[in-house]
Amino acid sequence: MSIPFLDLRAGYLELKSEIDVAVARVLDSGYYIMGPELEAFEADFAAFTETTHCIGVANGLDALSLALRAMGVGAGDEVIVPSNTYIATWLAVSQCGATPVPVEPLALTHNMDPARIKAAISARTKVILPVHLYGQPADLAPILEIAHSHGLRVLEDAAQAHGARYHGRRIGGHGDAVAWSFYPGKNLGAMGDGGAVTTNDAELAERIQVLRNYGSRVKYVNEVQGVNSRLDPLQAAVLRVKLRYLDAWNGRRAELAGYYQSMLANAGLVLPTITSGAESAWHLFVVRSPNRDALQQSLQQQGIGSLIHYPIPPHLQEAYSDFVLPEGGLPLAEKLASEALSLPIGPHMSTDSVAVVSAAIRAFQS
Repeated sequence: MSIPFLDLRAGYLELKSEIDVAVARVLDSGYYIMGPELEAFEADFAAFTETTHCIGVANGLDALSLALRAMGVGAGDEVIVPSNTYIATWLAVSQCGATPVPVEPLALTHNMDPARIKAAISARTKVILPVHLYGQPADLAPILEIAHSHGLRVLEDAAQAHGARYHGRRIGGHGDAVAWSFYPGKNLGAMGDGGAVTTNDAELAERIQVLRNYGSRVKYVNEVQGVNSRLDPLQAAVLRVKLRYLDAWNGRRAELAGYYQSMLANAGLVLPTITSGAESAWHLFVVRSPNRDALQQSLQQQGIGSLIHYPIPPHLQEAYSDFVLPEGGLPLAEKLASEALSLPIGPHMSTDSVAVVSAAIRAFQS
């Protein structure tokens, strides 16, 4: 029995008739850049995330970097980031000419530890950038309190948290802005790259709109040095269809996560911990094992897919070889990189498959 880490085609097949109609509508419209389809998705996603503004951009990295630029982040500034995250979080800061300042995670959630943030703040700090890792919201209340008391902005990286809630409210507008990715493997995934920024700040939204379109509001009139980063109408049409099913698909992910928690109890692994007040989107189901590599190899030999999120922390990547922290400098991030393993999970996975994966793991652990 082959169990893929995630079956992307299954999502298309379920919604094929609706997606095909939506794509045909765009092709027939004559609007292939910007236009009504993008505007409709932006309105839909703003409503879904309980915010007033959504700006569609080309990908999640651009969502982060454009939001930072709109917040005035530039050369000489510092942005507080998690030590344990996908490198895009750091790259967005670097693309603005600023310096990422890493903060270690909480061992239970793998998210940024709010208690460590104050020590990382300097006179150059402009923004705190928490990531809602694996779909579980970071602990935003203390982060926002620290930011407000120090006059800092908060930009949330919600690339993995579509539909997640923090204390009953959708992720989307707790901080100053939230950056999203619609990479195909996300809970709300396009048929290619895509991204967006949501915010309740009208001025910030306007600046991002200008930056994404060559720095222009009026054709051939360029106010600032912007970029070309616009969510494609074809992708917007696909996302509008999938958005209608996101809550149901997330519910299925939560159900599967519950099965994993039950079937892997007392199996010698560190299982995910969901904190009080957080409702995870269950983008990933991440376990920890000191024998992670051998476990992954065993699963692979049985046709079971898994991934490591993430095998090399940003500060040890060659891209940051000039970073001041050597190996051992961020021990919690490095420990997670050596132990974390993401098991298969997705809205089209069966409970039988969860049972097979769990049995394989228990057999390996015995």
